Amino acid sequence: MELLSTSLIDWSRAQFAMTAMYHWLFVPLTLGLGVIMAIMETMYVRTGNEQWKKTAKFWMVIFGINFAIGVATGIIMEFQFGTNWSNYSWFVGDIFGAPLAIEATLAFFLEATFISIMFFGWKRVGKKAHLTATWLTVTGATLSALWILIANAWMQYPVGMEFNPDTTRNEMISFWNIALSPVAINKFFHTVLSGWILGAVFVAGIAAWYLLKKRDTEFAKQSMRVAAGFGLVSSLLIAWTGHGSAQQVADKQPMKLAVMEGLYEGGEGVGLIAFAIPNPAKESYNDGVDPYLINISIPKGLSWLSFGELDAYVPGIKDIIEGGYKEPDGSTALSFAEKQIKGKAAIQALADYKKAKKEGNETAANEYKEALKANYSYFGYGYLDTPDQLIPNIPLVYWPFHIMVYLGGWFVLLFVVLSFFVYRNKDIENKKWLLWACLWTIPLAYIAGQAGWMVAEIGRQPWTIQDVLPLQAAVSAISVKSVMISFFLFLALFTALLIAEIRIMLNQIKKGPEDSH
Repeated sequence: MELLSTSLIDWSRAQFAMTAMYHWLFVPLTLGLGVIMAIMETMYVRTGNEQWKKTAKFWMVIFGINFAIGVATGIIMEFQFGTNWSNYSWFVGDIFGAPLAIEATLAFFLEATFISIMFFGWKRVGKKAHLTATWLTVTGATLSALWILIANAWMQYPVGMEFNPDTTRNEMISFWNIALSPVAINKFFHTVLSGWILGAVFVAGIAAWYLLKKRDTEFAKQSMRVAAGFGLVSSLLIAWTGHGSAQQVADKQPMKLAVMEGLYEGGEGVGLIAFAIPNPAKESYNDGVDPYLINISIPKGLSWLSFGELDAYVPGIKDIIEGGYKEPDGSTALSFAEKQIKGKAAIQALADYKKAKKEGNETAANEYKEALKANYSYFGYGYLDTPDQLIPNIPLVYWPFHIMVYLGGWFVLLFVVLSFFVYRNKDIENKKWLLWACLWTIPLAYIAGQAGWMVAEIGRQPWTIQDVLPLQAAVSAISVKSVMISFFLFLALFTALLIAEIRIMLNQIKKGPEDSH
């Protein structure tokens, strides 16, 4: 695996990040809106009320518009693994490719099979058959997310694999360890719930627009009722999965947690930041500069959030680099320098093994193989030069994390208030302040989703696979110019698709439910 220029790495990262961020504009709405429209159709089948059918069909059209654009961006993103990250694909393709293959053969075909019945089968199949097709389409979309998130979680916490020095590839030894990884399970529920919240916010916001315009009020109130209840449940559940996510990060990615909190020096009983402003003058983890301009913390909150104990030890950035503290399993944490030595030893052992095998020296080859196995956990550190490379971009992790948390609190408050007025029949159409709040929360829900992925992905840097494969060893050996050109081509394409989707959806919303079928 050849180490390549910083410019190539940065442009390749930028292209994939841009593709992923555009893709995530469409996926969460598909996940959330799918469940909401299925609930509405279920109400129609149970009550026989034609108004529920009209409501469900309207949101189904919006779902379809969004679904089509999301598929286009997703396909391009998968191709980039082969074009821009070929070393990564070679090194772990046997493992990473398995969930993506299952997603394509199982989940995608489930969606493709039943989505046509859902859209065109209203007059061709019975009510219950159509409802089944709708729920199966939603299930397919959710299963697509499951397998993709399993693949992503494996990058955060690589398990169920064994390195084969003969092929220089990681090979799967336990599919179920990968699929049922605690990181994967938590990531799936947390991510899907974020999509549900976006769907609920979107439906509530559009319904609020109709009420502000004093049109299609029965449709709007039905939509608002479903969105309020669904959003409240989802926003409460995501607080629980968020807590689980913090514990997983604390256990398996301590550097990410330290950067999320801007924690340079850890300790026992560490406080949880309620509000703080990082000090831009802080340039290095050991420069002695105060990391915060303002810091308001909840005493011992981070220790409890991370490990369930008020006095638990939480390492900071400096501690992780210098090592010497006790890990949760009781072992002593290695310093960056010690990990780097082990990583270089693993890389050298692999080269020596290859040479010995080529020369037919099996005795030496076996010795080198054992040395490789003993040090492989730190393989990726052998490609790093300085401890500063271990530290992700702190502002790009710290601020998105706290913005996501603050917005999560706002969503809970909004849905509590909305549910009170909707379910107590408090003339929601006359509460203009609340309707405007619902409408302007739509972009905030998108921001929260994007912020969550920034924390997950930027917080993992410099790793494509945690501790095993850094960015510079994963990128394809292609020209920087070709990556730059394709970046701007994709940017133009995705922007055009986004503009087209927004215009089509706005036109459909302006037409209203009467013209949606």
